[in-house]
Amino acid sequence: MSSDEKNVKKDSLQTSTKVRSARLASLPLSLAGRSAVGLGKQLIGQSNALVSSEIQEKTARQVFQVLGELKGGAMKLGQALSVFESVLPDDVAGPYRESLTKLQDSAPPMAIESVHQVLRESLGDNWRERFASFDDEPAAAASIGQVHRAVIIDPITGEERAVAVKVQYPGVDKAIDADLRNADFLGALLQQGFSGLDPSDMVQEVKERIREELDYSREATNQQLFADYYRGHPYISVPEVMPTFSTSRVLTTELVNGMSFAELMQQDQEQKNLTGECLFRFVFRSLYGMHKFNGDPHPGNYIFHEDGRVTFLDFGLVKHFSDSEMNTFISMVKSAAYESDIPAFRSVLENAGMLQRDAPVETADVGTYFGRFYEPVREDQDITWTPEYSSGIVRHTFDRSSPIAQYATVPKPFVFIQRINLGLYAILGELGASGNYRRISQEIWPFADGEPSTEMGRREAEWLAQHG
Repeated sequence: MSSDEKNVKKDSLQTSTKVRSARLASLPLSLAGRSAVGLGKQLIGQSNALVSSEIQEKTARQVFQVLGELKGGAMKLGQALSVFESVLPDDVAGPYRESLTKLQDSAPPMAIESVHQVLRESLGDNWRERFASFDDEPAAAASIGQVHRAVIIDPITGEERAVAVKVQYPGVDKAIDADLRNADFLGALLQQGFSGLDPSDMVQEVKERIREELDYSREATNQQLFADYYRGHPYISVPEVMPTFSTSRVLTTELVNGMSFAELMQQDQEQKNLTGECLFRFVFRSLYGMHKFNGDPHPGNYIFHEDGRVTFLDFGLVKHFSDSEMNTFISMVKSAAYESDIPAFRSVLENAGMLQRDAPVETADVGTYFGRFYEPVREDQDITWTPEYSSGIVRHTFDRSSPIAQYATVPKPFVFIQRINLGLYAILGELGASGNYRRISQEIWPFADGEPSTEMGRREAEWLAQHG
């Protein structure tokens, strides 16, 4: 066995269900152990606050280490948690914020020998010759693969072109198989912040969708669909796919440089407002214009630019909605947010399977319970998203203590929509974005035909006129 082969074997993902289960189980077990030690420290006179802080910080570091090293489905859930950390109570989220946020755009990388192995198997033994240059230092490491900067010779123009090469971890398919058998256990982590949440639908959605991310050919198709749709958009961009350098395990796209979310948070509020508007327009323009969602809403999948433009990355998890699903969703939004017709809204909910027919609850209460989700776009007024405001909407959505909750459920298509929307709400809250989101929505809703309400809206309208 060669030295490279030994390094690859050493670096391979742990795929054993038994081993991965044990690593995941170490999280609550280690917390329990630390709590026992903490009790001993309290008995010898150390303060409760000091002991609690120490326990939480140590556990947070282990969360990042375990989820990051396991990668696969385990890390994917960690990324989902990192989206919601901004809307969790500080006493829950504070110690975990830094560790979980790291999972948005970084993780412990794999050895370069493993990268080279996948490139040889996918692009041929002469893969190195196909690149003008290839940086062995990873630019980012995530749940299923890691990204390397490279330069290719454009087959059409013959000119050098900077690209991002995403290489899938060897053995990640087996790792995900193991994680899917542990997904119910992982979902319990969400209940630390949302005591009333039943995560079963969310976890089931992850089980059904995450396998799609393993096929980079599928991701390439999805990404090119979005790139084609948004080509020429003044604020939204999607990197072009390089098909001759892409396979089921390697995805090569044009390289885009810009700010990370952490860097964006250092900019002025006007910049954050523009960014928030752009994110909002992308989510709902994609839904109503394409009948599709880019389904992985965390800041590590965005590249931010100083003029408010945003480049959107990672199209491995894309939800395609049927005409029937779209008609239901449009009817729901129209009755709840646009017309404030609560009896009609209740009827749509019942027909969609979200509310039990003839549930013994008042229709007005149904509107209050389900309508909170549409609050940001119901009134023609400027609003400012804050972590507290977003938290209120998110926690209300997951609150199962209401008497109505026992008659309510979330069909799978709407679980996915909620995941995207609530992820967006969390990011807008973190940005502190301000604007009249009702008027922005009226530009996008297919039933409203609203006039452009912002400079971004005016430029988007011009693009739409040309786009057809």
